Amino acid sequence: MIDAVALRVINAVRAVRDQYYKLVLVVGPARTGKTASLAAVANQCGWRRLNVNLRVSEQLLEFTQKQRKVRVAAILDELVRAENSSVVMLDNIELLFASELELDPLRLLQGLSRNLTIVAAWPGTVDVDCLTYAEPGHPEACRYSSPQACIVSVDTAAAFDVVPTGAN
Repeated sequence: MIDAVALRVINAVRAVRDQYYKLVLVVGPARTGKTASLAAVANQCGWRRLNVNLRVSEQLLEFTQKQRKVRVAAILDELVRAENSSVVMLDNIELLFASELELDPLRLLQGLSRNLTIVAAWPGTVDVDCLTYAEPGHPEACRYSSPQACIVSVDTAAAFDVVPTGAN
């Protein structure tokens, strides 16, 4: 059985097909069903799902702290390409927010979504046109206005289902 969020994700993937960034963010706090929805969509549509924390951290083990900062984006790119799918679903992306990696997680996801569709479970909140990760003051906190992505909120109280933003 596919849930309402999963159906909205499938519709969002269709909506971004011709966008500059083919990026769908499934946004919600921890333990709100993002992983279950991504798993349901992956099973229904035959799309590949990648556990970013697990797969990227395995690859980073062989590098020094300084090398990790330089290599992490390329490692994720290689892992996504190795899935050999037009749609790749990224789950458990918290590692991308680690301050010691000095990444801009949204920009990294946007770059990946130039040539294929990326659906990412974003652990955070969305409010009107502002995307956040972590509370203000937290060392990993990120806040983006107009994030140039199609956002699917898992929050049933949200005033919208899908917010397409960004340029064609």
